[in-house]
Amino acid sequence: MFVPELRPWRSARPHVVRIAGAVRPRLARAAAAAKPRVARLARAGKPQVARLTRPKTWQYTAGAATAGLALAAGVVTAAGPWDSSGQRTAERDRAAALNRPGGTDHGGTSGAPGRPRPAPSAAPVLTGLGGISKVRSAPDGKALANALTPLLEDPALGPRPAAAVVDVTSGRRLYGTGSDAALTPASTTKIATAVAALSALGADHRITTRAALEPDTKEVVLVGGGDPTLTAHEDDGGWASLRTLAAETAGALAERGVREVTLSYDTTLYAGDEKHPIGVNPNLAPVSPLMADEGRTDDSTSGPVTRVPDPAADAARRFGDLLKSHGIETTAPGPSKATTRAKTLATVSSPPLSALVERMLTNSDNDIAEALARQTALATGDRADFAGADRAVSARLRELGLPLKGAAFKDGSGLDRADRLTADLLTALLAEAADPDRPELRPALTGLPIAGFTGTLTSRYTDGAAGVVRAKTGTLTGVNTLAGTLVDQDGRLLAFAFMANGTTNPEAAQKALDRAATTLAECGCR
Repeated sequence: MFVPELRPWRSARPHVVRIAGAVRPRLARAAAAAKPRVARLARAGKPQVARLTRPKTWQYTAGAATAGLALAAGVVTAAGPWDSSGQRTAERDRAAALNRPGGTDHGGTSGAPGRPRPAPSAAPVLTGLGGISKVRSAPDGKALANALTPLLEDPALGPRPAAAVVDVTSGRRLYGTGSDAALTPASTTKIATAVAALSALGADHRITTRAALEPDTKEVVLVGGGDPTLTAHEDDGGWASLRTLAAETAGALAERGVREVTLSYDTTLYAGDEKHPIGVNPNLAPVSPLMADEGRTDDSTSGPVTRVPDPAADAARRFGDLLKSHGIETTAPGPSKATTRAKTLATVSSPPLSALVERMLTNSDNDIAEALARQTALATGDRADFAGADRAVSARLRELGLPLKGAAFKDGSGLDRADRLTADLLTALLAEAADPDRPELRPALTGLPIAGFTGTLTSRYTDGAAGVVRAKTGTLTGVNTLAGTLVDQDGRLLAFAFMANGTTNPEAAQKALDRAATTLAECGCR
């Protein structure tokens, strides 16, 4: 499974070269420890495991007891983007950065004319999601408290930071402070959105955009299905292409002898106000079921940028221009609704939901987050607006038995300050995504940014836990959060959540959170 990237992996080469030496010993220890333990841990995972300290609140499924085992055994082995030969792209780039013979083609003869020079696979530089070690027990809670509490008392983290650490193998909480306090989560809300959407729709679900012809009026209606990744770029990158939709629509019209149409667009899939509660903001477009390239006014694919005021009208206009390039004359597009008599001319579908979730988490993509919250509402029969998405996400997480006391999902992205999550809920979401009985939730883990390598963690942890920490960041004015997974010194897979509200120096708060995560990763804590 591919993890969408913030920018080409070549830009990561300097990071890879700098940190590979520091990361390799820990990876070697974890890998060596994993192999002899898998069979024994499979037998050991059968008995009922210790529950978390709040059994009425924490309701993990029985399968979560063996989550770490399943991950180590290969259910989730993706530690970063992979190329077609199965070698991590980062490893290949590291080999190239060290000026070694290039490529992953190991079948050729060195020096043969016209053939790439073969090279041995580069040593691993990223820690896998499997967390099995020689250590039978998880880290000691008291030892963890001794290591983490002084760091979380850093004034940069505000008056009452919250934290939770969970052993993914057993589902047992190892450490908590203020972990049941409902705080503003910022973008770590996207973890909840991901789990809810995957639970409601399944990892293989695709979102379809279609063009339909009203038979009596020669009206072509572009019907939005809620795909925020629909693109009009020449290089579609594997996402649904507006150009392909236009070409196929033009061909279908030509077959019918139709060369001139009235062009309309249908956005009735969603309800309520398109404007996010924060108002016009470069971090997201108006929430519409029809948009091309997220309504961006440049060629960017992530990050803040000015958006068009009406993404649906913009997408329809671009669609009309593409139809004209194929010989179909159109009117200026206007809003409409496709009738039940409309005949579908062509469709394009998004990649699987798993890919959308990974792109959302890696890039902290707010447009995808809001779309997935509404898709969750549609899947559960709720109204596709902000309030309906709140109810739907809450309902899906409640069905999973997660601790929702105090939680509120006023949006899917975390941009709304009225959102509330607890550290307990964030770690519960991560542990649930690791449950071997719920493979459809796995993208909520594989999409997390990798420290020092991908997404919002690309430039962080370059001298510490690079390749070991995978986490979703969350940042608003006065809010800094971090939640994800890591592998500790003993090879144990842990889920963690650190939340700070009332911060005054975002850079200092971010560094404090990173120190806490790095300390946790470096801790044997026996």
